[in-house]
Amino acid sequence: MSRAPEDFRGLIIARYNYRESDMLVKMLTDRFGKRMFLFRRARKPGFRMAAAILPFTVSDFVGTIASGSGLSYVNTVRGTVQFKQISSDLELNAYTSYILALVDLAFDEDQALPQWFAFTEQALKLIDSGTDPQIVTNIAEIQLLPSFGVGPNWRGCSVCGRSDLPLDFSDKYGGLLCSNHWELDPRRYHASQRCVYYLRLFSQTDLLQLGKVAVREDTRRELRNVIDRIYDGLVGIQPKAKRFLDELNGAGSHIQALKPRRRDENHPDTSN
Repeated sequence: MSRAPEDFRGLIIARYNYRESDMLVKMLTDRFGKRMFLFRRARKPGFRMAAAILPFTVSDFVGTIASGSGLSYVNTVRGTVQFKQISSDLELNAYTSYILALVDLAFDEDQALPQWFAFTEQALKLIDSGTDPQIVTNIAEIQLLPSFGVGPNWRGCSVCGRSDLPLDFSDKYGGLLCSNHWELDPRRYHASQRCVYYLRLFSQTDLLQLGKVAVREDTRRELRNVIDRIYDGLVGIQPKAKRFLDELNGAGSHIQALKPRRRDENHPDTSN
């Protein structure tokens, strides 16, 4: 017995050539999570839904959603929006591809993800409209950590709970340590207080409320370094899109450890 058609919104994650002229398209949907769709004859000239399955595109669809891990199908496209700035700019393309790759890796298929669909669509809207792509990406990285089974404590010290003292990140304690307990982890990150401030801020930032963001260049570099260390040490994945982004930004794939700072550099500083 065939299932009734469903209305849903879908964001293109990846596309794969299939058989002679077909295409498999992985989408993040607003109602059904990640799904793989079969588009027959999608690689033939004149395919009527070609615009709806372009990379960096979100559309309203009517289709048949498979149960379990089977292939789903689209019957009709009711409206399509392509993020044109992302599509035409290599750097924006790289940041967006990395966010989509993280979302893809963080969740199983056949798992409803309405919150993450809204988050991801908003992230693409912000990047496409000119918001700093690194900051949007950093927010996504921090907020996706629990979905990878890593839930850092950003509220305060993991030992005593205090947040009124200088804080640093510790892999060993799975979150922050205040200066009273830094001696418990000699391998703590030695991150600046400005960097820690932004990490804590990003963990609770609502992208729908995100305004203009201006972060100093040295802080941007440190944020990139620290978040890379968290993913390298606690998550243990690096999508191909991240390696390409690193190459594009001249960072390479090697993560440099942060050098310890003098105590007078570790006073809280929340300015931009």
